[in-house]
Amino acid sequence: MAYKIIEIKASCNNHDYIRYLLKSKNASFIGLDHQIDIYFNISHGRLKLRKGNIENNLIYYERENQVGPKLSKPILFKSNKKPELEEILTKSLGVLIVVDKIREIYFIENIKFHLDNVKNLGSFVGIEAINQEGRFSEEKLLEQCKEYMSLFKIQEKNLISGSYGDLLLKKLNK
Repeated sequence: MAYKIIEIKASCNNHDYIRYLLKSKNASFIGLDHQIDIYFNISHGRLKLRKGNIENNLIYYERENQVGPKLSKPILFKSNKKPELEEILTKSLGVLIVVDKIREIYFIENIKFHLDNVKNLGSFVGIEAINQEGRFSEEKLLEQCKEYMSLFKIQEKNLISGSYGDLLLKKLNK
């Protein structure tokens, strides 16, 4: 399944405040998910296998590395927890980096929020305004994303441009 998302990620040391705001907006709490994202070596875009208790997907996506709201075009394939897919991808492509995180997942309408604690990186918040079945323009998605950035008081200095995998690779290469 392919769709479009306008998204941000930001470092965040105040999950309690954002959790409070989400609850005040009657956000649906989906659950707490321990996720392992395995990024594979590919020449274009990003390919990761997400293994979690709630979300299990093979995800290919293209996204510019830029600070602030950005367009992402993911293609998701629902996977199971059997090891064969990971083994095939590992042997054929090689593993680039593994990200280990605990993620709280919330939704308000078409907007997904996640509060992440990423091993060896820290705490983050994510906002994903998702285009469901072509119902929203990119402008509307951007407006939704910016609205919640403002509500959560996310400062530009806390925005991150890449993926958690990129941040871990950068940290390992220092």
